[in-house]
Amino acid sequence: MNTATKLGGFALGLVAMFGAAYGAGQVADPVAPAHGDDGHGDDSRGGDGHGDDSRGDDSHGDGAASGAAAGHLPGGLQVSDRGYTFRPVDAPAGDFAFQITGPDGRPVTAYDEAHEKRMHLIVVRRDLSGFRHVHPELGADGVWRVASPLGAPGTWRAFADFTPSGGTSLTLGVDLAVPGLFTPRTLPRPADIATVDGYRVTVDGYTVDLTGELRAGATSELTARVSRDGVPVTDLQPYLGAYGHLVALRQGDLAYLHVHPEGAPGDGRTSPGPQTRFRAEVPSTGTYRLYLDFRHGDVVRTAEFTLRARPADHTHPAGSADHTHD
Repeated sequence: MNTATKLGGFALGLVAMFGAAYGAGQVADPVAPAHGDDGHGDDSRGGDGHGDDSRGDDSHGDGAASGAAAGHLPGGLQVSDRGYTFRPVDAPAGDFAFQITGPDGRPVTAYDEAHEKRMHLIVVRRDLSGFRHVHPELGADGVWRVASPLGAPGTWRAFADFTPSGGTSLTLGVDLAVPGLFTPRTLPRPADIATVDGYRVTVDGYTVDLTGELRAGATSELTARVSRDGVPVTDLQPYLGAYGHLVALRQGDLAYLHVHPEGAPGDGRTSPGPQTRFRAEVPSTGTYRLYLDFRHGDVVRTAEFTLRARPADHTHPAGSADHTHD
């Protein structure tokens, strides 16, 4: 039995286990990784991978608990929701395949386009490394297929972001395992600057009162600015119908937020850079990893940031905002 077959069998076992646990898609609390599995805490602890116990709002799931207590869950925490289920299936070596089954138990074959695609598949390892955003192809049998986006050994979370025809948008998530020696990576400290392939990307204006952090339970305003070699990039190319595409994942349970910028290419008021504005509502306190996709020179690149979310009424003493610029 090859590795892909083993992985497919493991994934199907997870689906069965999660289906029994979640039933109709309702859970008492979001799923959190096993102790020591996420491997990303405050790197001031020397990269031991277990977080800083003195910072209970950053990495130990208080955000997940508050979200559940509010009676609703962010996307991606459930393998089943509203009768739809994310089911990985066997695939040849090097490929990944899955179905979305509907309330009748049959594979869904009709989807509405959202952001120019009928299916967005996002994968990330549970230590929040290895982010990939791909777009599978749908077969007549209701199976979505794509070259496997899974990378290094470890436990991965796969998110299926879609809209069944005539329905509402859903994001379902399932854990997958890549066999091999797993060395968790420490989550980088909060910072508002990222570099990728010679590009420098900054985010600022996180909140209306500019405290330097996201605000839980309130709309956060984000402005991303892209430059290269010190020169602002003013000719960003459209990607999925926008000049930027943002995904945010909450550390611990990997609650999923899919955010798009204000405006659209060709609307007569949105410029192709250097800045793109986003509005996002963060569901809870905690630490979030943000992945900003942008297209320039016919290449899509991803800038990654770590940001914290504090309560909406949280204020800092003057000058105490935690920005990291190097």
